[in-house]
Amino acid sequence: MHELGITQSIIEIAERHAMEGGARKVLSLTVEIGELSGVVPEAVEFAFEACSRGTLLEESKLIIESIPGRARCGDCRRETGIDRYSFACPSCDAFALEILQGEELRIKEMEVD
Repeated sequence: MHELGITQSIIEIAERHAMEGGARKVLSLTVEIGELSGVVPEAVEFAFEACSRGTLLEESKLIIESIPGRARCGDCRRETGIDRYSFACPSCDAFALEILQGEELRIKEMEVD
C-alpha cells in the first residue's frame, strides 16, 4: 500500500505551503488522481485521517477528483478514452497510444484559515 507514503507526502507538501502562507488551519484539500496513476483513491482517503492527525490538515475535508484516462493514436491520430488495460487504438488497432491524461497525481487547491 504505497498510498500511505503518498498521502504523507501530500500532507507534508500542503502543510508546508499553508505555513508559508501564514495559515493556521487547512479547511479543505483538493487532490487530482488520474485513473492511470496506479494510485487507489479509496486508500488515500483511508490514510488521510490518520496521516493528518497533529497537522494543520487535521479535520480538514479531503476532496479527490478523478481524472479519466485519455490517449491519442500515433497512427490514425484519433483520441480515445482508455483504462489501465488499454494498449491498442480501438479505431485502427495500432499499439501506438500516446497518453494525454490520466497519470496525474497533484494537489489542485486548498482552502485555509
